[in-house]
Amino acid sequence: MKRKTDEMRSEYSADLVKSGVRGKFAAAYRDEFKVVIDPDLRPLFPTAAAVNRALRDYISIKGKTR
Repeated sequence: MKRKTDEMRSEYSADLVKSGVRGKFAAAYRDEFKVVIDPDLRPLFPTAAAVNRALRDYISIKGKTR
């Protein structure tokens, strides 16, 4: 059965939909910067501290350039 895209499913009550808060987690995402490490690099950079240390070492060797 094909439904219209603007129809709400019957299992969702109107009260539940109205009780939601828009952007409830936006501040948390904005405050943290997330990076996904490729699987082959994860053994070398298992923690955020390891990534930060490597980036600082790279900057000290390479120098700050823009």
